[in-house]
Amino acid sequence: MSTLSMKVMKATLAIGVTAAAFAPVIYTPSTYAAEVTGTVISSTPPTAGSTPAVNKLPKVEVIATGGTIAGQSADATSFANYRAGTLLIADMVAELPDKNKIAQVSTYQFGNSGSSAYSISDLYDLSLRVDQALKTQDGVVVTSGTDTMEEIAYFLDLTVRSSKPVVVTGSMRPWTVIGSDAQANLFNAIKLAASGKTKYFGTVLMLNDEFHAAREVTKSNSYRTDTFITPELGALGYIDEDGVRVYRAPARALLPASTWNTPFDLSKLNKSNLAKVEIAYSYQDAGAGAISSFVANGAAGIVTAGTGAGGISRAMSAERTAAIADHNTMFVATTRTGSGSNYSTGKNIIAGDNLNAAHARLMLLLSLSFSKDFDTIKGWFDTYGSAQVSVPEK
Repeated sequence: MSTLSMKVMKATLAIGVTAAAFAPVIYTPSTYAAEVTGTVISSTPPTAGSTPAVNKLPKVEVIATGGTIAGQSADATSFANYRAGTLLIADMVAELPDKNKIAQVSTYQFGNSGSSAYSISDLYDLSLRVDQALKTQDGVVVTSGTDTMEEIAYFLDLTVRSSKPVVVTGSMRPWTVIGSDAQANLFNAIKLAASGKTKYFGTVLMLNDEFHAAREVTKSNSYRTDTFITPELGALGYIDEDGVRVYRAPARALLPASTWNTPFDLSKLNKSNLAKVEIAYSYQDAGAGAISSFVANGAAGIVTAGTGAGGISRAMSAERTAAIADHNTMFVATTRTGSGSNYSTGKNIIAGDNLNAAHARLMLLLSLSFSKDFDTIKGWFDTYGSAQVSVPEK
């Protein structure tokens, strides 16, 4: 067992419960930690012994938010019995072998919680911290729990202003069990960020030796290490040993540099002005007042996860019509199938293309935070929210 595991094993052996049962835990910083402010720990490992050759390597900062990757298991074979968000990223990076061959790595402990514990307001702060790091770094890796990782990645994709590589990673097994995917995922995420090959790709998500576009990726299984997939379209590329192979690019990478940035510059928005957007799920005979309840509780926008190509029940449709007429509520139509496109449009209704409901919610939330004009928001969905590409005539 590693030295890191021994530090907290006594505290966790007696507990033996799943990660979901715990509130976030922040441990006292190790000898590598430099600063503690509330629940946020900033830490950077020492660079003693660095050489001129090392100093020429790309600089990558790992920003940690917790999750399973920072989990401490009850014992070395407890794959599902662990305490997430326990270990510090400075200590985890310190354990990685050969990292100094691929990058100059620094760390920042943004938090230590499961992914679903973070609010949109927290993601606002995280995005600004990523951009701050990219002023001096060549790339950033964000570690996260996997439950809402696709949402965290897509929020960063839509809001980070820098075109430098941003890679989100985590693991399906805690750091301290045999056969954990945590170490390999973290190492490969650093390698991918340092390679520079995803510059202008926006944020990508990397696990299981694969990297995916944040806009398109989704979690498909609650346990398997190959859980993250891009339905229909597939991964952007793979990491095999020293090879970082890119086989396709997201649509946004094809935009001119002058128009690459989205309109969602968080530095120009107070986070108290972030819009409230909800998701209404359609099913057989659905219509127990979900849409009207969301509107009554302040939702400025609603994403419908419809059947087939996006259809919703009669009752939901009637509520949607009333919400548009009475409150000017904005809607985005998506399909609950998780893949395939939706082109249903109408007054205050935007087609979600092939965005899943969770991703469409973030796109609508940010759009409504910056504009209330339907045509403007629809235009943003048609450009920054779309995955479709056009090839110019030669």
